Amino acid sequence: MKDHCAGDVLVRRARDAREIAAAISLRTEVFVREQGVSPEDEYDGRDDAALHLVALDGAEQVVGTCRLLADGDRVKLGRMAITRERRGEGIAGLLLDAADREAVALGGGRIVLGAQLSAVGVYERAGYVARGEVFLDAGIEHMWMEKALA
Repeated sequence: MKDHCAGDVLVRRARDAREIAAAISLRTEVFVREQGVSPEDEYDGRDDAALHLVALDGAEQVVGTCRLLADGDRVKLGRMAITRERRGEGIAGLLLDAADREAVALGGGRIVLGAQLSAVGVYERAGYVARGEVFLDAGIEHMWMEKALA
């Protein structure tokens, strides 16, 4: 897949174990330290099966990440995290655009995710539609969202 750039940010597949470890470290910072998610909830044992996307700054530091898990026609996007300092700069949108392309490459016809309620607007702007009722995941309110892929 082609890398995607905007400003000083490059979004692409993680290329090696170091980049995956940096992505997981960012998730630890955001979910475990900032949001109080337990490590047991964050580390579900599926990282080895996932395709990891990373957003890298000009110094090649991971400033954003998400992962994709393919399941037939459905691809699940999860573990979207952006460093506190870089939030609000459009990095989530870049990751979502790249995730769409990668999900299609994985054979997906639709992409689904469990969005924290505070982030629903980010996903709606990217074309996701909310489905079902609010649910708790790791003690945080979420909403299932999905998007058909072209």
